[in-house]
Amino acid sequence: MIQPDNNDQMRGRGALRFRNLAIAAVALAVLFTASTSHRARADDPDFLRLAVGFYDINDNQEAVEVRAEYQSDFKLWFVKPFIGIMGTTDAAVYGYGGLLTDIYFGRRWVLTPSLAVGGYRNGDGKDLGHVIEFRSSIELAYRFDNRSRLGLSLYHLSNASLSEDNQGTEILSLSYSIPLGWGASN
Repeated sequence: MIQPDNNDQMRGRGALRFRNLAIAAVALAVLFTASTSHRARADDPDFLRLAVGFYDINDNQEAVEVRAEYQSDFKLWFVKPFIGIMGTTDAAVYGYGGLLTDIYFGRRWVLTPSLAVGGYRNGDGKDLGHVIEFRSSIELAYRFDNRSRLGLSLYHLSNASLSEDNQGTEILSLSYSIPLGWGASN
């Protein structure tokens, strides 16, 4: 049996760490950029975001992902809190909370980067190496007149090297955000 070369293992871990750092750096850069002219609007309502997508698009343990999130209208500087739960057809479950911001491009297009942390159980799906997992996400959505949004999101889920097994995964999904509260009909 041929054993993997120790240098190959080190290069693989280095590539994963670089990818994770690059994703986190891009997400943070977008969050800080959002504090300028196109930050979240003061009159945005709470949202219920529902999504369906493809789990583990970058590897060989694909599954269908379903997700529900509550996005608060409470703003601290330019970020808003959100919580959510994700499940897959392989019985993986991830509950999480974090911060997001909305960056508007005109009246219709909204770019929403977010960062979250939560608890993960792999079920019969991909073992991500730890119960604590971090999520960095980016979503581009079209905003309708009633403020509902139809979007496409990509996110990375990883334990950020909390354990030696840090496979991580990417999820691509289609989402629909339903405005909640008084301002939803404006």
